[in-house]
Amino acid sequence: MLTRSVLTSLEIDRIVGAAQAEAARHGWNVAIGIADEGGHPLALRRMDGCAPISAYLAMEKARSAAIGRRETKGYEDMINAGRIAFLAVTEISRGLLEGGVPIVVGGQCIGAVGVSGVKSDQDAQVARAGVAALLT
Repeated sequence: MLTRSVLTSLEIDRIVGAAQAEAARHGWNVAIGIADEGGHPLALRRMDGCAPISAYLAMEKARSAAIGRRETKGYEDMINAGRIAFLAVTEISRGLLEGGVPIVVGGQCIGAVGVSGVKSDQDAQVARAGVAALLT
């Protein structure tokens, strides 16, 4: 039997706080979603001035990164390179844009952070800042 880490409300607050601080530092209004390892929602924060659709996209990015165990940029790159058949994978097809980052502890994916609201590389930067706050 394996023993693994799990996200608690303390870690979730730390991740959201760090991601929000990174976004605020750059003047970016984003939505930040956190999912557990199965892609189930744990938290969602939509900053003032962020478009409502970004909240939906942030959770989908978190979900896709969690159940796929990889950054969503990998999916976006695969599709942009011509593998459009991957869009048929309905379990993750709504979160295939850059900005979803898995949270890996002890070699195990324990969840993911998804961010939406600015350019995709900026979304990913904010998500990585959240993950880094947990792992440092």
